[in-house]
Amino acid sequence: MSQTAESGSPVAPLRLSFDGGTVVVDGLKEGETRGIPGIEYDARTGRHRAEAIWYRSIVQHLIDSKIPVEDQARKYKETRWPLHIEKAPFPHQTEALEAWWKVGGRGVVVLPTGTGKTHVANLCIERAKRPSLVITPTIDLLNQWYDELTICFSTEVGLIGGGYHEVKPLTVTTYDSAYMNMERLGNLFGLLIFDECHHLPGPTYGLAATCSIAPFRLGLTATPERSDNAHERFDQLIGPIVYRREITELRGRFLAEYNIETLHAQLSEEDRTRYDACREVYRNFIRDSGIDMRDQTAWSKFLFLAFRSPEGRSAYQAYREQRALALAAPAKLALLERLLSMHNGDRVIIFTHDNATVYEIARRFLVPVITHQTKTKERREILLKFNSGEYPIVATSRVLNEGVNVPEANVAIILSGSGSVREHVQRLGRILRKSGDKQATLYEVVTAGTSEEYTSSRRRKHSAYGGFA
Repeated sequence: MSQTAESGSPVAPLRLSFDGGTVVVDGLKEGETRGIPGIEYDARTGRHRAEAIWYRSIVQHLIDSKIPVEDQARKYKETRWPLHIEKAPFPHQTEALEAWWKVGGRGVVVLPTGTGKTHVANLCIERAKRPSLVITPTIDLLNQWYDELTICFSTEVGLIGGGYHEVKPLTVTTYDSAYMNMERLGNLFGLLIFDECHHLPGPTYGLAATCSIAPFRLGLTATPERSDNAHERFDQLIGPIVYRREITELRGRFLAEYNIETLHAQLSEEDRTRYDACREVYRNFIRDSGIDMRDQTAWSKFLFLAFRSPEGRSAYQAYREQRALALAAPAKLALLERLLSMHNGDRVIIFTHDNATVYEIARRFLVPVITHQTKTKERREILLKFNSGEYPIVATSRVLNEGVNVPEANVAIILSGSGSVREHVQRLGRILRKSGDKQATLYEVVTAGTSEEYTSSRRRKHSAYGGFA
């Protein structure tokens, strides 16, 4: 691109380059911006620069303003990615692709677990025709994506993470590896795909987005909302939510039909007395300290005050004890025994909030367990045997909430969990993948007359739980 000044002499073009997660704009005088978005003058280097995420806006501004530019920032070219599988997309997958492309290839697609978010990504890779980087939260998902992309595009796929550092035009990595390496990789890809993108808006993972120039961005999740409201950063980091379908809209045809039952376990008389006593100590301290537990910062305030006095430390210990009594009531295991007997022959996942309960279940019912301590090869073997039916039951503490493909699972038993809507929906999603005429059932076991009842009501605030008592 070239221009001529009023004197007749040619105007030197601006020059864009990529430098450590930023776009540098050379050719401007100090303090001059020409309206270029995102740039600031860096006095240390005497150059203008912006976070790399501004690249698309900068280039568009220069084109619209007819400002000549020499673009040395982008180190990739258009790349055709024809899909090599004969798989007609479902209507919601095509709709998601078109909605994403219509707004310029930037945005978040929200679809329930089991409805083919991965294939939506494949369609977007094919449409964008750019070198693409898929970013996942776990090594398990990294391996799943690696297999999927290799099959679908019949090309060598790069891996960054899990002991590998192989960069290819089509590459898979983890959030941890992405934010640590994006200062070097940020100009090599034109499309970023953030799987389970609700992980992205944190202060460190967000660097995976801000340090890349990629003009095309796709976020995938079943549960975009975060309790800290950081999901509001999606617009900046990826783009707005461009397409959304809920479980209730896709059940039956694209997801299994399902039923949800809440069962109540009772504390023993001795445990009830102890629970009430601990609860009173904890609540009295909260009241006397003027803490409003409806406030998002209430828990932080409680922890801060709890360790500043003997009364506070007693209140904290009381909180822990009453919570343990509610989450791990012995009556829950008695209920579990009846449920397992009732569902003999089904494929059952048991969810708990803590490892201690998982290991107690393993000892009592002789079932395999998966926790964060389970080695990768052992975890893989357990899941393979679970899917094949050799293991009809598996117990876990949170680590199977997302990113695992267990299509044959049809019963989920939640013995304990947090108040997170996301966690609850993810656990439901584990049993909803369509498989023939499968009918799925989720049991939520709650200790009656405890704070767990309030936790249960909080985490069920999702359309997927409408109509279930």
